[in-house]
Amino acid sequence: MKKQRARDLGIPFEGTTGEFNAITDVPGVTVGYSTIIEGKDARTGVTIIHPRGADNAAPVFAGLHSFNGNGEMTGAAWVEEGGLLEGPVGITNTHSVGMVHQSIIKWQVEYHKLLQHWFCPMVTETADAWLNDMNGFFVKERHVMSALNSATSGYIAEGNVGGGTGMLCYEFKGGTGTASRKLPEKLGGWTIGVLAQCNFGRRYQLTVGGVPIGNYLKNDAPVTSGENPFRQEMGSLIVIVATDAPLLPHQLKRVAKRVTLGMGRTGALGGNGSGDIFVAFSTANSEAAKGEKIGQIQALPNGQLDPIFGATVYATEEAIINALVAAEDMTGHEITAKAMPHDEVKELLKKYGRLTATS
Repeated sequence: MKKQRARDLGIPFEGTTGEFNAITDVPGVTVGYSTIIEGKDARTGVTIIHPRGADNAAPVFAGLHSFNGNGEMTGAAWVEEGGLLEGPVGITNTHSVGMVHQSIIKWQVEYHKLLQHWFCPMVTETADAWLNDMNGFFVKERHVMSALNSATSGYIAEGNVGGGTGMLCYEFKGGTGTASRKLPEKLGGWTIGVLAQCNFGRRYQLTVGGVPIGNYLKNDAPVTSGENPFRQEMGSLIVIVATDAPLLPHQLKRVAKRVTLGMGRTGALGGNGSGDIFVAFSTANSEAAKGEKIGQIQALPNGQLDPIFGATVYATEEAIINALVAAEDMTGHEITAKAMPHDEVKELLKKYGRLTATS
């Protein structure tokens, strides 16, 4: 039985989704998870995104944006310099970046028979230290390999899964969320998919469907007790944007910047202690980065990017709310995190005239 998603609750969103309303609506993209829940202290995991699937190691054009850089993203310097993302993306907790990084390299050597002398994978993180003992180093090579090898297309899990297992969002239980947008043919017919690992925000900031939910749902907020304390925000948001639109690295950097607006639509203000780093890649131009000859590259003109920008904003917003809706109560290392209460959210949406009809 599938978990409820944000639209199932009647939460309103802009735009038309793809078939699965997930990053996997972009052809070729696959996602794999390893979820680690053991004893009272292990609440963590690994998320893997293969831009072209596990069997295709061809690089993709990519661009990134650091909205607030209090976090880690390996491989970022080469994406900035070369405009290419090579191999899978890993997302985990802050203290497991090294293990995931090394394991991805080993997988590349064994699976793709990597011939070059070096490989610099992209691994990024958010900190799950409240629910997970990050110094327990629970993520092992076998977990990374499992996520790499089990990645699938189609419907993917959300909430307490993969790298998002132990995360908080707006002081509710957070985690992993995904969403997509399919543009109409008159605007190119392109698909934009988003996967978000959500570990940010204070309760009083939370906005759902334009409604200030956080001003009402103040119970069980472990950091602020639901009040506005003018305290530093500590948390992070990692977002990976995929598209089949033929975009160049500098255009993808512009797409990545628009994630910030989607984050803002859910109420976040961007704190000094938050690591909010966003990456966008395009699965088009499959041959452009191969070989030594002049490549034939297609690219949209800048004047046609506005629909893609908008789709990125809307898909990011929905992916974050999907993470909140899918998450379940969790007790871990230091605290208990409560899931966002569905019925109360629906009542508040109704009060503000924002509840949509559901099937």
